[in-house]
Amino acid sequence: MKKQLNLRLLFLLLVGLLAVFLSIGISFLKPPHALNKIFKIDQNYIREAIWWSSACAGVQCELCPFNCFLPEGQRGLCRVRMNSGNKLYTLVYAQPVAVHIDPIEKKPVYHMLPGSSVFSIATVGCNLRCAFCQNWEISQAFPETEKGRFYAPQEVVRDALISGSKSVAYTYSEPTVFYEYVLDTAKLAHEAGLKNVLVSAGYINSEPLKELVKYFDVVKIDLKGFNEKFYKDVVGGHLQFVLNTLLELKKSGVLTEVVNLIVPGLNDNMDEIKKMCEWIYIYLGPDTPVFFSRFTPQFKLTNLAPTPIETLEKARDIAMAQGLHYVYIGNVPGHKGENTFCPRCKHIVVRRYGYEVLEVNIKDGCCIFCGQKIPGIWE
Repeated sequence: MKKQLNLRLLFLLLVGLLAVFLSIGISFLKPPHALNKIFKIDQNYIREAIWWSSACAGVQCELCPFNCFLPEGQRGLCRVRMNSGNKLYTLVYAQPVAVHIDPIEKKPVYHMLPGSSVFSIATVGCNLRCAFCQNWEISQAFPETEKGRFYAPQEVVRDALISGSKSVAYTYSEPTVFYEYVLDTAKLAHEAGLKNVLVSAGYINSEPLKELVKYFDVVKIDLKGFNEKFYKDVVGGHLQFVLNTLLELKKSGVLTEVVNLIVPGLNDNMDEIKKMCEWIYIYLGPDTPVFFSRFTPQFKLTNLAPTPIETLEKARDIAMAQGLHYVYIGNVPGHKGENTFCPRCKHIVVRRYGYEVLEVNIKDGCCIFCGQKIPGIWE
């Protein structure tokens, strides 16, 4: 028995030593480029990413709060950032799968150049997993299954100008995950006199956000709810990171609009909505535009009914009772909650019907009826 035990210990010791020697040997080898098995590394749309560092036997992505540790050949939760040869690459640089000219109201953005056109782009990928995603066909796709065409930042800006658009929007999926493309395009857009609009869920780390926001005129954040359990179970993230983003945006001074898509039975608790509005009032200010948008059955929640209009109206009433000045109802064309009202004289300063702007009663940034300053970019 004692002899058998000694043999087992000797065997385990030899295996351990072999593992150590193999590890040392492998560490001197050049890491394989796993990326080459999927994409050609010299393609225009394969670029080394920014916001990452080397870590152990892999790389650490530092772009969003997930901070994915990626061994060789692995991708982040976003599906579009990959370790190859111990470098982090973006797989979607200048590879949009959606390019459209939209009314700015569709984003929705209500406090910048009402009635203007916005040149909108998106690649595949998202770092969240919202069960109610309205654009899941591209946000939850892989870059090798939903391929776009190479569309360089210079081409985006050129075509935006030709189209007569006043701004470029990074939208539809999640612009955080195509960060490098957004950053390069936004810089050129500003140089050309275009505005930049970021439409995001706000799941991004502070330092990358600080660098990006320098080039943006408006940021629209989807605040999915005000409940940590809801964020974890339905969205696939954590609420506090989004609140941190909103606080950072407030500090930066960039015009920020907040959208809350109300999903029946999931985030329509009026007490939570009240707490959310109180938070916005205290930390972002009463002039922050806030939207309550109607959910329509999508993706994994096709079993739910659309949001009752009465629910949206209750949420709007609560927000206004908390002191918020600009509270809107989205996805209900013709509702009075689409209009911008002057908080002082209560006149309509921007009248809308769906995506159409019917009249603008703002001059030099002020209400033409009483002179009240209306926050926004109007000219």
